[in-house]
Amino acid sequence: MSRTTRTLVSVVTGLGMVLLALGSTAPAHADDAVSVGIPNWSGLDVTEYSGPIPAKAGTLIAKVPLADELNLPAAGDAYRIQYSSLNQHGKMATGTGAVFLPKGKAPAGGWPIISWAHGTVGMNDDCTPSAFPRSERDQKYLGHWLEQGYAVVAADYVGLGTPGLMAYLNGVTAAHAIVDIVVASHQMDLPFAKRWAIIGQSQGAAAALNGARYATEFSRGSGLDYRGVVATGIPANLEYLYQNLGPVVPPVNLPGGLNAYTAYILAGFNDTRPDMNITKVMTPKGIARLAEGRTTCYPILKKSLAGDDVRTWFRAPLMSIPGLSPALHKYMATPYKGYDRPIFLGQGLRDVDVPAPSALSLYAQMKANNQPVELFVYPEDDHSSAVLASMKDSTPFVARILR
Repeated sequence: MSRTTRTLVSVVTGLGMVLLALGSTAPAHADDAVSVGIPNWSGLDVTEYSGPIPAKAGTLIAKVPLADELNLPAAGDAYRIQYSSLNQHGKMATGTGAVFLPKGKAPAGGWPIISWAHGTVGMNDDCTPSAFPRSERDQKYLGHWLEQGYAVVAADYVGLGTPGLMAYLNGVTAAHAIVDIVVASHQMDLPFAKRWAIIGQSQGAAAALNGARYATEFSRGSGLDYRGVVATGIPANLEYLYQNLGPVVPPVNLPGGLNAYTAYILAGFNDTRPDMNITKVMTPKGIARLAEGRTTCYPILKKSLAGDDVRTWFRAPLMSIPGLSPALHKYMATPYKGYDRPIFLGQGLRDVDVPAPSALSLYAQMKANNQPVELFVYPEDDHSSAVLASMKDSTPFVARILR
């Protein structure tokens, strides 16, 4: 990274800390709520799957009709599927997800596909998106794309509803899931076009951008035609914040949502890179927070960690661990170059979950590296409401790239 880019990242991440402090009492947006309770697996419970796993990523293993109560109001037929995909340890594993078809007859050539990358739900199997009704916001949002004539496939990410732990904000692993579910959906004997795009929000925005960066590479040989990405509420460059965690950082108490994100990031990183042994610089309280991150869904963890002081999770700085910084960057960095298709970035300026400097710094990095990126800012919108607000701009963008 150049000196100019390092300075830019330092400035915007510092500003991000200020915004976090200012937003520490901001209320959550209700439409971003995710369900908790007893999962409905639609007859396909593979949480303890021990059967054969195909050696080729994106191979369809099983499909069942999605339970009626889990379908989207705007969808016609819907399915829950299981397919092969790489996990964070570089081993072939399995992922699950939902496939939603538009109502009516498919057009000549089939429905183009949108691969939806979901936001934060938690890391436990009981948080798996395809096993719960979608939030009111996501029903509207995904329903909009179905009504535009696109099929929607929605990966759960490997480890959610399947053996192993989901690696929260590990971009490359999520990228595999996002691409592989599209490859697998084309093995379902359904009228799908080869053209496809990626759309993601929050955690899913980072996943979507990683998916976009590697879509052509990861789908090579499948005959698919990747066209572009829409990302809103993007958590980018946050590794520069998180690498500095310790007994004196952050300098303020964070909102419950950000504390939950921190627990998920550290739990996922600890599982992915046990060689870093981050627990050696953590207090007993901090180690307990990692355990909570592994087992507690987002709405519950967000509430329970409200007012907690992340500084008390550490007895020494994370950066006191040799090699911590490059390892954390490899784990959670959002790429700012190497894209081969158009990029849509959407950001609400009232976002306190992932403050605007995150997306704005990424946009600056992308522009400096001549990437095909467009930025859309929504001054009156927060982390969740920017999703629906962006549709007036993202709808023609997607129509253009998928035509």
